[in-house]
Amino acid sequence: MNMTLHLERRFGTRTQTKAIIMKATLLWSVMAGLGLCAGSLLAAQPWVTYEGTSGPGKGKHIVLVSGDEEYRSEEALTQLGRILARHHGFKCTVLYAIDPATGEINPTINNNIPGLETLKSADLMIIFTRWRNLPDEQMKWVIDYVEAGKPVLGIRTATHAFKLNNKNSPYYKYSDGYPGADYEGGFGRQVLGEKWIAHHGNHGTEATRGMLAPGQAGHPILRGIKDGEIFGPTDVYRVRLPLPGDSVPLVLGQVVKGMKPEDPPVEGEKNNPMMPIAWTKTYKGGRVFTSTMGSAVDMQNEAFRRLLVNGAYWCLGMEAQIPARSNVDIVGEWKPTYFGFGKHVKGIKPEMLAELK
Repeated sequence: MNMTLHLERRFGTRTQTKAIIMKATLLWSVMAGLGLCAGSLLAAQPWVTYEGTSGPGKGKHIVLVSGDEEYRSEEALTQLGRILARHHGFKCTVLYAIDPATGEINPTINNNIPGLETLKSADLMIIFTRWRNLPDEQMKWVIDYVEAGKPVLGIRTATHAFKLNNKNSPYYKYSDGYPGADYEGGFGRQVLGEKWIAHHGNHGTEATRGMLAPGQAGHPILRGIKDGEIFGPTDVYRVRLPLPGDSVPLVLGQVVKGMKPEDPPVEGEKNNPMMPIAWTKTYKGGRVFTSTMGSAVDMQNEAFRRLLVNGAYWCLGMEAQIPARSNVDIVGEWKPTYFGFGKHVKGIKPEMLAELK
């Protein structure tokens, strides 16, 4: 499959993709003809920003931080950013794990996410990373943000977002599984409500059906979502019960016998009790919403997309503006890559994902 089709199907760009590539090629040729190197061009930022034009989110800035090797967060957050910008008016900046040698998006590079300084102007951080070993100068922006009590929305592997090798780092306690009593479990447990424990459903063979937690059907985040409507092929993560502090489970993960929405639930202890897969809490006074579902292919499910969009509104204190049924239509043609290690689309640079106005 050629690069244009990869871009269109995996990341949601439409026919504009061809125009982007053609214009970039033409500009490169012109510069080369003038004897100028690529460094003479206006340096392309290694992230993308989608400017919302109208909607309740106008004037609000969301920074979406991707970087995991397995669940295609680079594709999921690109599409989520487009939805939040196009349909809801938010300014959305999407950050990626970048190979500094090539400038390409490469989630196997675990120590480089350029653009985290954009969190300075963020009203909400959406984070979907896995065991990132970021240098202190990049970690600083994340930690300054969360310690200021600003809202956070965490997805799937964000429960084990960081794994810092340098025990002398001032941010080491945010590592997954930090053993100290002063910050038990690290970022996942303290900020989001749980760290990585284990797969509860069988990974790759037992999917997840979202059941509304008892008494929570009226919660604003669940507006427009029916019991059992959420479904995704990623398995249920195990958590410790009860969740800590002021955590409130909203959705429980029913483990199903297979990978199709019509598959029946697994019998026995896996569903007794069911694990929470979406909950709210606070950290330093800021609102936090966490979902342990979440891969690019999970986002093919409309109800799951609605859960994330509604969650963003709630985190921002905008729950009164959540409509009866939020617009979560996919932006562009989108055929996300199935989860698995080593499956990310090669050769993609952030500027290739930017929409032309």
